[in-house]
This record gives sequence, C-alpha cells and structure tokens, in this order.
Amino acid sequence: MNRSISRIAAVSFFSVLFLGVGLSACSSSKTREPSKLVSVDEKLSVTSIWSTSVGKSDTFIMRPVVAGDYIYTSAGNGLITKIDVLSGKKVWEVRAPADLSSGPGSDGNVIVVGTAKGLVFAFNSQGEKIWEETVGSEVLTEPLVLGGVAIIRTIDNRFFGLDAKTGKRRWTYIRPQTALALRTSFAMVPVAADAFVTGFSGGKIGVMGLTSGNVLWEASLAYPKGFSEIERMTDVAARPTLIGRRLCAVAFQGRIGCGDLNTGNFIWTKDFSSYTGTAQSQEFVFAADEKSHLVAYRADDGVEVWRNETMTWRDLGEPLAAGRLLVMGDKQGYLHFLEQSSGKAIARIRVDSSAINAAPIVANGLLIVQSRSGSLAAYKPN
Repeated sequence: MNRSISRIAAVSFFSVLFLGVGLSACSSSKTREPSKLVSVDEKLSVTSIWSTSVGKSDTFIMRPVVAGDYIYTSAGNGLITKIDVLSGKKVWEVRAPADLSSGPGSDGNVIVVGTAKGLVFAFNSQGEKIWEETVGSEVLTEPLVLGGVAIIRTIDNRFFGLDAKTGKRRWTYIRPQTALALRTSFAMVPVAADAFVTGFSGGKIGVMGLTSGNVLWEASLAYPKGFSEIERMTDVAARPTLIGRRLCAVAFQGRIGCGDLNTGNFIWTKDFSSYTGTAQSQEFVFAADEKSHLVAYRADDGVEVWRNETMTWRDLGEPLAAGRLLVMGDKQGYLHFLEQSSGKAIARIRVDSSAINAAPIVANGLLIVQSRSGSLAAYKPN
C-alpha cells in the first residue's frame, strides 16, 4: 500500500475511532446505540468535594497530572492550569503561545505540553514559560518529566529526550513506522528513576532508558492478523499498568496479558481488543473492549473471573482500580463505580454531559476526574 494513502487511511479511521466508533460497528449507527443505564444497588455514597472548569479538550485526550499537592491540566485552546488538590482553588492559569494537543507532563518543577504542529512548551511552577522546542510532528502523548529529562513522543514514532530546565536535546530515538497506526496518545509510564515503559505499533511493548533513549527490552504482546492493513493494525497505545514487577497491557485488535517487568516475558495472554487500557489490583486485571464489555481476569494466570455487558456501546474510558473499587467514565459524562470482586455497579454519578476518556486520579484521598468539556471535579467515595 502506498505510504501516503496508508497515512490518510490511518487518520480517517482513527477520526472515526476517536469518536468511539470501532471497526466492528462502522457499518450501522443503530448498533452503536449506547445501552440504557441499569439500576444500581447503591452500596457506596460518593460526595462531591469541589469542581472547576479548566477548558475543553477539543478532539484530544487531556489527562491531568498530579505532582505533590497540585494538579496540572491543559486545554485545546492552550490554557494550562495549576490547581490545589484539596481545595480545588486555581493557583494560576497561563495560556501557551499555541493551541495544545497533549495533556501536561510535570515533576512539580517543570510543566511540559505539546502541540499538533510539533511545538513543545515548558513552564516553571510559577507559570512562567522557560523554553520552547520544535520536534517536527504532532505531539498527542503527554510528555513524561522525570529525572531532569522531558520525554517527548511524536505521532511518527520519534522520541526526544530534552533537558527539562533548558529544552536542550539530549538524545533522539527513531522507531520504524508501521503502515497504519492509531492516531492517539501512546502512554509512557515510569518504571524506575531512569526508565519508562511504553507500547508501540505492531503489537509490541518495551522499556526505554531515560538518559540514553535506548530500548532496554522489547516484547510482542500481539501479532498482526488479517489481509488488509486495517485488519493488521494492532497497537499497544493504552497505558500499561504495574504492580511490583507485574506488568499488564492490552493491544488494539490484539491481546491482553501480564508478564514480568524485568524480562518482558508474558506469563499469559488472551485475545482481546482495547484502546482504553488496563487497571490492576493485587488479584485482578480489568479492561473494557471496543463494545464496552468490561472483563476481569485473574492476574496470575489470566482466568476470566467475571464479565459485565450492561454498558454496551457507552464508550467506557480508561479504568482505575482503587481499593475495592473499579472506576471509569463513559461518553455521556457518567462515572461508574463497580465492585472489583463481582463487577456489579454500586454507585454512579454524573460529572457533566461530555465524555470522560482519561482514568480518574487518586490524590490526597480524593478521586479526581477531567471531562472532555473541561470539568475538573474531585469526589470522595464513602
């Protein structure tokens, strides 16, 4: 397939996918009708603590980041906000010189954001711009700021290690492109003081060194299948999760599995397809497939424990496992609380009427969530 045609196909397909329309349902809008909300056995009360507006995400997924006692958010119109976790009070708001396409990355000292035109901006903890850099391609993945290095990942599979204080380029890693790939954020998760784990297109996942950009190990979670380029597209784009040395991840049109962080060897894998990611507890790993069917597997051996199909086509967002709860949003702005052991819904609240794509964050005893329309809200489950 001609590369330029492939690239157009990837963008067109993901434009549909990004709105929550999976491959299996593109032919009929009727099959995409979200299921009606079922009644909930209210075993949990959820108290609203504070709420504020931080700007719309537009067509991008804007994940907030917590550093110390503060939350940092970004918006499509360039707005960057620092917020006190406990009170919800805005410490400052600044506007980047251009519209933004990524959530922020921060270590509490430096806040870094990216744009669809390949610009990267950095601000200090007082909200003052300290540098900008050009990386030449769309930045949809929120930067990772760790150990004095800002890691930038672009849509064309390039990684840049920039000095967090100056923006000076320390290293560049260029990865070969597949014919098609999802046009989305490919999450980067710290695994040590000097390394991070991330997924790649083609069904692979790996650990990269922070100071050098070298790939320390790489493993295949899923393998391309089918005849067309769209059928063979299998990307580990969603955020991998860690508990100790146990690494769990899921691929779009591929597999879900758990393995050893140190070696990259997967202990078990199951056929599965998701672009929203996994959540883990000590016992289970959870994921929602493209139909928003939520599944729990036993983390040690991959045995399916339960399956919840009551939220079909509600386009569930990235899940969070916290305590005994499993929490995730949907495209209508509802936040769902389920028992990890049974998959039964025990509470539901509505943040607003827009989609909640990113996983909630736990900070200082609060559950914090950001919606697509820019509501940032904190709740306390009781």
